[in-house]
Amino acid sequence: MGLATAAVALAVMAALGGCSSGDSEDGASPKPNASTGTGTGPATSAPSGTATDASGTPSPGQSAGQSPDPGTGTTGPAPQPAPSTSAPAPGASPPGADETLVAVTRSGGISGKTSTLIIKGDGSFLRLNAKAETVDHDKLSAAALAKLRTALQEADFPRLPRISMPKEPVFDAFTYAFRHGGYEVAAAQTALPRPLEGVLGALPAFEPR
Repeated sequence: MGLATAAVALAVMAALGGCSSGDSEDGASPKPNASTGTGTGPATSAPSGTATDASGTPSPGQSAGQSPDPGTGTTGPAPQPAPSTSAPAPGASPPGADETLVAVTRSGGISGKTSTLIIKGDGSFLRLNAKAETVDHDKLSAAALAKLRTALQEADFPRLPRISMPKEPVFDAFTYAFRHGGYEVAAAQTALPRPLEGVLGALPAFEPR
């Protein structure tokens, strides 16, 4: 057993991945606001206390781009729009109840069988055979699910090697393929990274009892 076996295990895992369950309408420019005094309609008299005459012409001392302060009747700089800021990217969230928490395929061994566990976020899980057919289903207890989540977090999948194989193949050993958090790794039973040992120890049995 070597790299070819690990590649097959990852291929099986990939195949099983699918088994778990502002502009205006007409493009016209916006119409000028009547309060700016640039409209083409009849001139109207300005409210008492403003700094414009009836024709909409700024009074002496009022420069272009200034608007009257509604509280005091004096003019000041026109407000500038606040700079736009992009919203921060949402942080990574744990999988929901119906999403896959982890999927593990075990192949090889003396019998050469292939079995897969697909565990959801709520602890429910499926056992699949080599044809990706459901053999049975069950659910982890709250304590068992918490143990598995802790083991997955401690395994630190982004830092694990993609494939771990021994220098000398062991033909009757198992090969495991793991899929968790968007990462896929494969390892032989005799070269299993220590963090993955904790994950295997927190999994239910691959075969129904």
